[in-house]
Amino acid sequence: MTSQTTTIANGKVTLGKTGHGLMMMTWKPTPVPDDQAFDSIKASLDSVPEGAKMLINSGEFYGVNPRTANLELVARFFEKYPSYTDKAFLSVKGGTKRDSLEPDGSPENIRQSVDAVLAALRGTKKLDLFECARVDPNFPVEKVIGTLSELVKEGKFDYIGMSECSAESLRKGYKVHPIAAVEIEVSPFSYEEETRNVIVTAQELGVAVVAYSPLGRGVLTGQIKSAKDFEEGDFRRNLTRYKDENLKHNLTIVDALKAIAERHKVTPAQLSIAWVSSLGKHVIPIPGSSNRSRTLENIEGGNLQLTAEEVAEVYRVIAANPVKGDRYWGAGDKASGLWG
Repeated sequence: MTSQTTTIANGKVTLGKTGHGLMMMTWKPTPVPDDQAFDSIKASLDSVPEGAKMLINSGEFYGVNPRTANLELVARFFEKYPSYTDKAFLSVKGGTKRDSLEPDGSPENIRQSVDAVLAALRGTKKLDLFECARVDPNFPVEKVIGTLSELVKEGKFDYIGMSECSAESLRKGYKVHPIAAVEIEVSPFSYEEETRNVIVTAQELGVAVVAYSPLGRGVLTGQIKSAKDFEEGDFRRNLTRYKDENLKHNLTIVDALKAIAERHKVTPAQLSIAWVSSLGKHVIPIPGSSNRSRTLENIEGGNLQLTAEEVAEVYRVIAANPVKGDRYWGAGDKASGLWG
């Protein structure tokens, strides 16, 4: 199957149509062993055609102990496999307080966050794109993007991204400096009105949409039947969509998608990734995977070309079975710092 590609930053960078989320390699009680993680990363980097790069997605705080564990994993990978650096487009989010995940958009904290990322990478890989994980309501978007543009001029990284922002904030940020990518949650579980607004606005502005959790944090694979299937201490146990009656209802969506996938001889994961990818040439799903075979399965899903009827089938499932529970802790998306 031909590997699909897309471009970002006004055509400056060619990327595989499916990226690779690295978060769950380290942001859980039992981190994935290096050898296993490295095999998974190599599989994704090897999948892109000549001249293209694979978007790999990390975060300054994607670790239980230390918080930079994910970046340190990335550094160890490129230290061991330096020939792979040119195949990777490294996107990292940060901009939170040192002692919590609350956003801090102050110029001092953003600079400190970027420097912490670079220190953890130890020069093993260029930081291609940096984005603040959430929009800080205490600082105007224009000021935050202005700070990031100064860091670009200083050579700290090449491209600016935004994360969990509204369409309005994306427009505000773009007026200050071109935004290469906006990262939001997109899946058959997460296709709210503002999700659609951001996708449309990003297309208008020429911004890539980096779609995280296209597999509903693993539930859309069909492998999760209960919150107990997540490891003890896994933060997903506390998400409202995966608790009790909410999960019971939401698994009916999974079952409906499984039925569609079986008819088309693909896995539920591949169907979900292909559907997210079908939302636009500029939409790049970044499923997380710590296993080589699952990584290859995900990438094959991103290469699938769904027909209009197949896309419509998924839409009908979403419309008939509205997901129960918000995306995080039960207080509503706005209260969780989303769509800032």
